[in-house]
Amino acid sequence: MLRFIVRRILETIPVLLIVATLTFFMVRLAPGNPFDTERAVTPEVRKNLEAFYGRDKPLPQQYFTFMKNLVTRGDFGPSTRYPNRTVNELIGESFPVSLELGLYSIAIALFFGLIAGVIAALRPNTLSDYVPMSLAMIGICLPTFVIGPLLILIFALMLGWFNASGWFSPIDRVLPALTMGGIYAAYIARLSRGGMLEVLNQDFIRTARAKGASEKRVIFKHALRGGLLPVISFLGPAMAGIVTGSFVVETIFQIPGLGRYFVTAAFNRDDGMIMGTVIFYATLIITLNLIVDVVQVWLNPKLKFE
Repeated sequence: MLRFIVRRILETIPVLLIVATLTFFMVRLAPGNPFDTERAVTPEVRKNLEAFYGRDKPLPQQYFTFMKNLVTRGDFGPSTRYPNRTVNELIGESFPVSLELGLYSIAIALFFGLIAGVIAALRPNTLSDYVPMSLAMIGICLPTFVIGPLLILIFALMLGWFNASGWFSPIDRVLPALTMGGIYAAYIARLSRGGMLEVLNQDFIRTARAKGASEKRVIFKHALRGGLLPVISFLGPAMAGIVTGSFVVETIFQIPGLGRYFVTAAFNRDDGMIMGTVIFYATLIITLNLIVDVVQVWLNPKLKFE
């Protein structure tokens, strides 16, 4: 396992360097300038701004300075949108909020998705199968920017059970987590149903039942470990999608997470914030996929780290 993890980390380094390089040049070569959105300033002030952010130097020198700070110190540089604030500070303040929202969402997705999928697999072609799978299909079809306002309309405005926006009390976590978790619960329900149906038809399940094992032991001891492998494979991109794709939900519910900074940075041409969030998200996605690969090999004896 250690050799597998080290090899994957070594493979990750050139990938991140390529991502950082492409992001830097795409941002720098895009039309416009971070200071074009500011009020009209004198040429002297504009020159001082460009010198402060290092944009007065040739493009190759800007690139090598950026990469040097990134590799040696992990420094993404200053933000042009938020004066006197660095990108590292903004990410450090906002990412815990996005991470908290993501953990709540994936917990909801796993809880409801696994229960619905396992029940549907144990009673195929019955009402216990049709109802949850129909709800799962609806959840897959509805995007977050539809589910979020619907939940706000019903549970916040009409019933008054929750707040429509904000991130101040524990009750404010419920609607955003349901919005994000409901989408992925639908995928997990269908994946777990398919995986369980495939495993329940295997010979070793029939052998366990023939030996007199109880149905509870057959399901939890033998079937779940193999039946949930599709779900484990899906958790890598799912967790990455929840954490990196939360900007829609964060915008709807006015949550001060990293996703909002990512969106506003694109509109405001905050080059440092764009590059910092892209590289940060790329590192996060690679890390999550590595964790999922290790768990998948641990659960499936047919797979080897080699």
